[in-house]
Amino acid sequence: MILFPAVDIKNGECVRLAQGKEDQVTVFSSDPVAQARYWVELGARFLHVVDLDGAFSGIPKNFDLIKRICSEIDIPVQLGGGIRDIATARNYIEAGVHRLIIGTMALEDPALFADLCHTLPGRIGVSLDAVDGKLKTKGWVEDAGLTVDDVLPRLEKDGVRFIVYTDISRDGMQTGVNVDALASLCSKTSIPVIAAGGVHTMDDIKNLYPLSNKGLEGAISGRAIYVGTLDVKEANAWIDAQ
Repeated sequence: MILFPAVDIKNGECVRLAQGKEDQVTVFSSDPVAQARYWVELGARFLHVVDLDGAFSGIPKNFDLIKRICSEIDIPVQLGGGIRDIATARNYIEAGVHRLIIGTMALEDPALFADLCHTLPGRIGVSLDAVDGKLKTKGWVEDAGLTVDDVLPRLEKDGVRFIVYTDISRDGMQTGVNVDALASLCSKTSIPVIAAGGVHTMDDIKNLYPLSNKGLEGAISGRAIYVGTLDVKEANAWIDAQ
């Protein structure tokens, strides 16, 4: 089980949003590259980076910053936000990003998404962001008109490497993870699942851990590790001890 520290970038700063809302921003660092290095120093094994400006605009906005992060740390980076064509995806992989997380394109342009999966095999994951099981797109601001169950068969057929499942109602709220929803998702697919939204304390890591032998690859944590309710070193030590 992997704990993925999150570095969410908006206007060149490292921030967290509450429930993905663009106007509910907390700035935690003015230097996302230094923040990425800090998580590596604490023992992070994989970094989760989001270009929030890209997610809302549909265009990469922090490419140079993300390239610098990849060049200055020695752990793999997964990236989401604003990747809506194959050229952009290729550019990020060439810039050093290990794997990509696709949201809007995966739901709104299935043919292009399938082409992307075949163009970059093993590098493409999907972000499934849901409220009460109903999927959202375009930075969580539009209803996709689909449920998780609607899209799983297609994602498996396309060869998706992993799924990031976010319970939007819990994201940034530190209310605990939706273990039942994650267990249900893991039971329905062979694609590895990463939990996002609501990771708050060590109890959440411990509650999620039993799913690690049922298809859960790990959990993303943002606000909790920034405000200190979850300690990266402690979490990784506990996971290793299991």
